[in-house]
Parts: sequence; structure tokens; C-alpha cells
Amino acid sequence: MRDSLATAPATVPQLQTAGWDRLAERLGGHVVAALIEEVTLAPKPGLVDIRSRGAHDDLDWNLMCASAHALEPTFVELAHAAVETRPMLALRERIGAIGRIGEIRMLHATGGVNTHRGAIWALGLLVTAAAREPTDLTPHGVASRAGSIARLPDLHAPKLTGHKGEQACRDYDVGGARGQAQAGFPHVVEVALPELASSRLRGDSETAARLNALLAVMASLDDTCVLARGGRSALAETQGGARRVLEHGGAAMLAGRRHLKALDRRLVELHVSPGGAADLLAAALFLDRLQNEAPHTTKA
Repeated sequence: MRDSLATAPATVPQLQTAGWDRLAERLGGHVVAALIEEVTLAPKPGLVDIRSRGAHDDLDWNLMCASAHALEPTFVELAHAAVETRPMLALRERIGAIGRIGEIRMLHATGGVNTHRGAIWALGLLVTAAAREPTDLTPHGVASRAGSIARLPDLHAPKLTGHKGEQACRDYDVGGARGQAQAGFPHVVEVALPELASSRLRGDSETAARLNALLAVMASLDDTCVLARGGRSALAETQGGARRVLEHGGAAMLAGRRHLKALDRRLVELHVSPGGAADLLAAALFLDRLQNEAPHTTKA
């Protein structure tokens, strides 16, 4: 897809600088808020939340929150890059470099623990896409632009990272986080956000609506975090368990909550955690925030 701003001037006029600074700060703040909302949401099956470590031994709510706040400058820098770097290939390489520095920042804040590597990739692309064209903050618009950026090559990126998700993509022939981004985040735009909206419409609490959005993603996503830890059998249990919760009314209904608790116990027993789904829920919450403020957004 051709970037609608590809022919804009190479530099941002000085009079607009303050406005773009405010935009970048606001978008970076929205990303951090979405990350905090995701990790605080409970009870999430197998995942860290405010009441539990889930299936993790090295993560907890406090560490995840510290990581999210430490990454705010990274997301602000990505938003700035979207405005300041007009050629799309140059932008792709610049945000790749910013993301890699952000990962170092994350590891420094967490003592070497991977808390948000997937979120840096997914939310980083989305915040870049939002800043690129702030007059179109619709979920489809932002996700489509993010997909266009993700499909571009980053010649400076390492060919192999050694990350577990990357290995799972090769072992199980799935697209993983990269495939999800390059496709324009279909599990965010076509699964999580519609479930969030429909749950709200029928009167579910915000907590239940967000849990249902997470479960809807879990029910069909080939989550490489699950595959890396437990293989295809664990993925099948994760997907089937999420579907059962939704089939029994979701997190707002007693029967659904019983199945949700059972799924949580099973994932902890299997020592698997649907981290890919959690990243996509955070992405959905970010886009939901942008969608809610879109009528009030004007050009910087």
C-alpha cells in the first residue's frame, strides 16, 4: 500500500514541532496505559496479572509494570520517527533500530528478563502507524499502515535472533508475531476488537469484555509462546479451553467463569502462557483508546 504521506517534505516545519511532540508523548502514553491495562486484567489463564504469576516463575505484575514504564521513551521515539523520517524504507530501518535499543532498555529494567519483547514489535509498529497519519486513527487504518511497514525489509536486523518464538515459527510452520503484523493484525482488528465491542454491547463489565476479547484471540491464534513451551498439544488445549469459556457465556457468566478457572489451572499445570495473545490484547486496547479519542483529534 502506498504511504499517503510519502511525498511530504523531508523535514517537519518548525512551527509544527511542538504539536508533533505532544502527539508523540500522547501516543507513547497510550501504549504504556494499554500495557498496564493488559497485565492488570484478571483472571487471565496462564498469564501474569495483578493476582498471579500465571505459568511464569520469573515474572510478576510489578516487574511487568516497571518494564512498561521503562519502555515509554521507546514508544515516544517511534512516534517521532514516523513524523521525521519520510522515506518508508528509511523509516522501517530507523524504527527497527529504536526497537532493538528499546529491548536493551527493557532488559536493563528487568534484570535480563523478557517481559515485553513481543509488545515492542507489535505496539511499536502500531504507534508508528498512528503517528504517521494522525488524522486516521481508526483500527483498520492504523493496522493497515502498520502492516505496510512490517512488510518492508530491515537490512540491519539480525537474520536469526535465537528467540523461542522465532524457533517455534520454523518448527511448527506458523507465521508468529511477524506474520500477524505483516497481515495487518487480523486477530486484533477482526477478532479482539469485535469481541470487545459485542461484550460491551450486551452489558458485560469492562473486565469481562476484555477477558472475552483475550479468549477470542486465544481460541484461534497459533500462539508461538504456547507452541514453544508445550507444542501442538498444549496449543490445542489452549484454543479448545478458550472456546469453551466463550461457548458458556464468556467471563461474565458463572458457567463461563468456571471454565475460565479450569483453563487457568490447566495452563499453569502445563507451564504454558499465551503471551502472543496477551500482546494482541494490549494492541487491541491501544487501538480502542485511539478510536475513542479519534473524533477529538486534529492535525498537530
